[in-house]
Amino acid sequence: MAVTYVFAGIPVADRDAAAGWYERLVGRPPDLIPNDDEAAWRLTETGWIYVIADAARAGSALNTLLVDDLDAFLAGLAERKVMAGPVKTIGDGVRVTVVTDPDGNRLQVGQPPA
Repeated sequence: MAVTYVFAGIPVADRDAAAGWYERLVGRPPDLIPNDDEAAWRLTETGWIYVIADAARAGSALNTLLVDDLDAFLAGLAERKVMAGPVKTIGDGVRVTVVTDPDGNRLQVGQPPA
């Protein structure tokens, strides 16, 4: 069995409020709004993140995004007024930071060494 697509779900208290924050994170509106509870962004050819209104589980997500240029990613976040934590180096030189949405969901963003 080969996995061909990934949809990483992020439970939030309010879809519309969260969608506004994730628009700033990603730098654009959602690619898909399939219903009143969800909004989704295509990040790669086969990788998506989506927010889903689920107040009971809001704040419980932990996802990791890998980027090819962490400094450029962080500069874009700063321009869009999204705060990121300090950058740390872990393992064999992977640089990482954490971005936390208003519901408390944590998105670790990292750049593997070249």
